[in-house]
Amino acid sequence: MSAPRYQQLDQPPGVPPLALTGERTLPDVPEENYWYRRHLAVYEWIADRVPGDRVIDMACGEGYGSALLARRARSVVGVDANPEAHEHARLRYRAPNLSFERDAVECFEAPCDAIVFLQTIEHVPDPGALLARFAELVGPGGRVFVSTPNVLTLAPPGAAKSDNPWHLREYRPEEFAALCEAHFAAVELYGVHHARRLRLHALALALGWDRVHRRLGLTGPFYRRFVPAIGARDFALRPPRGSSLGRALDFLAVCTP
Repeated sequence: MSAPRYQQLDQPPGVPPLALTGERTLPDVPEENYWYRRHLAVYEWIADRVPGDRVIDMACGEGYGSALLARRARSVVGVDANPEAHEHARLRYRAPNLSFERDAVECFEAPCDAIVFLQTIEHVPDPGALLARFAELVGPGGRVFVSTPNVLTLAPPGAAKSDNPWHLREYRPEEFAALCEAHFAAVELYGVHHARRLRLHALALALGWDRVHRRLGLTGPFYRRFVPAIGARDFALRPPRGSSLGRALDFLAVCTP
């Protein structure tokens, strides 16, 4: 079996690095930094809104998001069925109010005030049944935070989905809103957009930067520096204004039973 093309660098002693497979994003992989920071920006936004809460981070993957939430929450349980991801998270992230459980998101339950379920609903065969279960788990007064990529900006124009083999379905804004609204009394939708240096980069591309760097032979050197320098502040969560959700990178739904 060939070695993975990318895996995590510089892990703490005793913590096995995870390989980048495309199923989940990872920190400590320079080539993956854009996607990691894009996910991290949403975790940071949610962390500011769950101080004192008991939180379940469903499909927590590598565990970085659970650890971030634990800085503000009363307690956090990170849940993931993958044995390698679970073992990595358990060994790497430790805090008195943080724990990790290996279980399927369809099965795990514990008392909670909030459930966080990011960039995973697109992997699920029966998303409606899972959201209904989450609504029951948090109960009245609880909240469920669900994010997913926007098919309009992820997939090629006109395609039903991207070529990501782990995604069973990708959503348009109205489709994702309808899915959440079918199982919750109130749903607030936000869009994830480029900000700061990524916004400037998008403007540069619109002005022809992609042609310039190729012609000058700068593509490799530029992006080897640019991508690792991206931070969570280079993404912004915004409520919808007009048709802005159609241009969002990802959607975040804040759902209340």
